[in-house]
Amino acid sequence: MASRLFFIGLLVASCSLAMASDPSPLQDFCVAAPKSRVFVNGEVCKDPNLVRADDFFFSGLHLMGDTSNAVGSNVTVVTVAQLPGLNTFGISMARIDFAPWGINPPHTHPRATEILTVLEGKIEVGFVTSNPENRLITKGLQKGDVFVFPEGLVHFQRNVGNDYAVVIAALSSQNPGAITIANAVFGSNPNINEDILAKAFQVDKKVVRQIQSKL
Repeated sequence: MASRLFFIGLLVASCSLAMASDPSPLQDFCVAAPKSRVFVNGEVCKDPNLVRADDFFFSGLHLMGDTSNAVGSNVTVVTVAQLPGLNTFGISMARIDFAPWGINPPHTHPRATEILTVLEGKIEVGFVTSNPENRLITKGLQKGDVFVFPEGLVHFQRNVGNDYAVVIAALSSQNPGAITIANAVFGSNPNINEDILAKAFQVDKKVVRQIQSKL
């Protein structure tokens, strides 16, 4: 009986570790103090007596982002870096603007699940499940539709119309992070050895060098 209880205790402990996420607040708020020299997992709290309404305020998501770039999209993020009052709340958001047929390239958020709402336009979205299936799950969305991307999985969005499109995304972390696959693989600093990439993608080294030169 004692050994069974011990096993159950270990199982519960392991489950609690596996469900880790952004730390929950232990007070009303913990406004970030980014200039602090103290290093913690997150941000140091600002003195509560110095907290003001502007610490919980951000303005600018009504403005269209510049989509005149190679991929035809622009992401305006509101994380703890832009809104210090988000510290310890485990949430953030972003506005994504798309030129006609623009894309938000395949990427991941290592620390967050993302839920997306289409405000204008028609959007194709999708994500890929983990190894070994690597199954593509994709759907066409229009104004008012909502779609969720699981934490850590590669996903993308594409404007499938001839007009501009805009979406709002909410993320389950104050600092979700973003890893754009092409930039990380072919645009790392310093570059990943071309022999590795050529073998991984089963292409000639010239192709690897050509992609690296553009990123």
